[in-house]
Amino acid sequence: MKQNTLKLNTGASIPQLGFGTWQINPSSRAEKATLAAFEAGYRHVDTARVYLNEKGVGHAIKNSTLPREDIFLTTKLWRGEKNVAKALDKSLKRLDQDYVDLYLMHWPQDDRIEAWKVMEQLHKDGTAKAIGVSNFTVRHLTELMEQTDIVPAINQVEFHPFLYQKELLEFCNKHGIIVEAYSPLAHGSKLADPTIVEVATHYDKSPAQIMIRWAVEHDMVVIPKSKNPERIAQNLDVLDFKIDKNDMALLDNLNEDLRTCWDPTNAA
Repeated sequence: MKQNTLKLNTGASIPQLGFGTWQINPSSRAEKATLAAFEAGYRHVDTARVYLNEKGVGHAIKNSTLPREDIFLTTKLWRGEKNVAKALDKSLKRLDQDYVDLYLMHWPQDDRIEAWKVMEQLHKDGTAKAIGVSNFTVRHLTELMEQTDIVPAINQVEFHPFLYQKELLEFCNKHGIIVEAYSPLAHGSKLADPTIVEVATHYDKSPAQIMIRWAVEHDMVVIPKSKNPERIAQNLDVLDFKIDKNDMALLDNLNEDLRTCWDPTNAA
């Protein structure tokens, strides 16, 4: 299955649909799930030091038949890591890789300006082909861009019809930052919503596929997660249809500022 890709501000391409690995551990389970994702057609995998599964993801990359250059690999800097370069080096060792395609600052940590400047150097050195952030608000992004040189390539945040962060999306689009939607299914809490079910029935798709496709229609990268091989494949099967503008408007109007994960709004 040929994937859609989006262009990062570095000029590189990122597959629009990625495989998220949060809460898939131990590493043996992450390896199995990631191999199933590769088999289904994913070419983008997202991990993090704090997920405790980088080794499993790395094993899956090594044990797959895919060339490394065909895989887009993301990992993240956890807050509290004072030596940013050493943190990436440790992640690379666990992943058994020479570089990552994207290195994200996982949270707007207190020393984010200093940490970002080190990440800029890691990007220049080539160990992080692109750098970005996660859980950053407009305020955090503005502050970062005012004090540093490189605009983040990605801002990975919770995003779904029930948390339609329109202002953040418009800000990122204006500044060439791609929004990457994690928890695009709101942890399954809204799959039975009447509007979601109605739209899903209209397109003969599952509620989960509608929520993922909604994010695709908004030109975001989307990283759904599942341990189930059948659902892993279903989450990727959203490229053969489009949601019309009237149904998109219905879905856009579902916003209720529902967060099922972290809320970075008041992060210092």
